[in-house]
Amino acid sequence: MTTVLIADDQPMQRFGFRILLESQDDMTVVGEASNGAEAVRLVDGLRPDVVLMDIRMPGLDGIEATRRVIATGARTRVLIVTTFDLDEYAYDGLRAGASGFLVKDAQPEELLAGVRAVAAGDAVVAPSLTRRLLDTYIHHLPPSPAHGPRPEDPRLAALTDREREILTVIGRGWTNTEIATRLHLAESTVKTHVSRILAKTGARDRVQAVILAYDAQLVAPA
Repeated sequence: MTTVLIADDQPMQRFGFRILLESQDDMTVVGEASNGAEAVRLVDGLRPDVVLMDIRMPGLDGIEATRRVIATGARTRVLIVTTFDLDEYAYDGLRAGASGFLVKDAQPEELLAGVRAVAAGDAVVAPSLTRRLLDTYIHHLPPSPAHGPRPEDPRLAALTDREREILTVIGRGWTNTEIATRLHLAESTVKTHVSRILAKTGARDRVQAVILAYDAQLVAPA
């Protein structure tokens, strides 16, 4: 059973999410929060698997609330669901540690699939945002040093050559199936490599691995 906390300042929106989630046999809503501070407090007490987090809420907003939830080290994962399809929100939310970003006009089945994916440790980003998100992220990267190569990111130190190769193509947006086909590996082997990459680098999920690949300059801007 996947436990979910709903954080949204609109009562009708929380009610709609609750009805949808509790119509599923494998999900239950354990609490509701009307602002970010309340969401952080309830996560500490309830330890839900997933938080559906709005961004614009009074007081503590969803971005800062996400950052505080992740900073606790709890197993709770955050799926941001917002009315505002804006790149800076997606960028800031994922940098804060969210495992996904969907807009509220998503179909019900997309939201349910997103909750399940995030709960399982995967990441989900609205398809309309994925390419734009990476383009936006590239512009936030620090410039390369004027003289000499940039020092290697220490998070890469424990990776084998194969794991580094796979992290690079994850950064390019390849799926596990594409990695398996192009690198002539079994898909189960790819999944094992991905799990080891996440564990060794401390990345929470695939989205964070993509960000790492850009941070470490394994992937160059197009």
